[in-house]
Amino acid sequence: MYQIDFIVHMIYSFPPIADCNSKILILGTMPGKESLKMNAYYAHPQNAFWKIVFALHDLPYSKDYLIRQRVILQNGIALWDVLQTCTRKSSLDNDIRMESPNNLKTFLSNHLCISNIFFNGKGAASYFKKYFPDIDLPCYILPSTSPAHAINWETKLTAWKSIKIDGNK
Repeated sequence: MYQIDFIVHMIYSFPPIADCNSKILILGTMPGKESLKMNAYYAHPQNAFWKIVFALHDLPYSKDYLIRQRVILQNGIALWDVLQTCTRKSSLDNDIRMESPNNLKTFLSNHLCISNIFFNGKGAASYFKKYFPDIDLPCYILPSTSPAHAINWETKLTAWKSIKIDGNK
């Protein structure tokens, strides 16, 4: 007799946050459980992403998701995930199975001002390399902002300062 310990459902990424003024693209892998529950990018309270974005732009931190979206757009940042769908029993990239990518080629052809891609962690970079080896833009791997990536705040913030290259605000 077999026992099933859990049922794994297909999960889906969010639409990108971008506009015609986006100069850089930050790619994650796939929203975690808390983000999916809240229907918002980087919603886990211990995820450093939004705190880093506000700190980089010398802005007071806000938990308001509409303000968060406005801040990245006003600073020429587009936000999306490499993967469109996958199964995953936790929020960890190591648990991703049966993945399929987002259509980044079409996205980039519709956002011609994007000149650099930044990955929120090695997992996003790995999936990008797997599915998009022919996209020829400068790419940079940043430390994951996930609380599971246990490096200190100052180290993460210092590394993330590189998103301000190429005249990006």
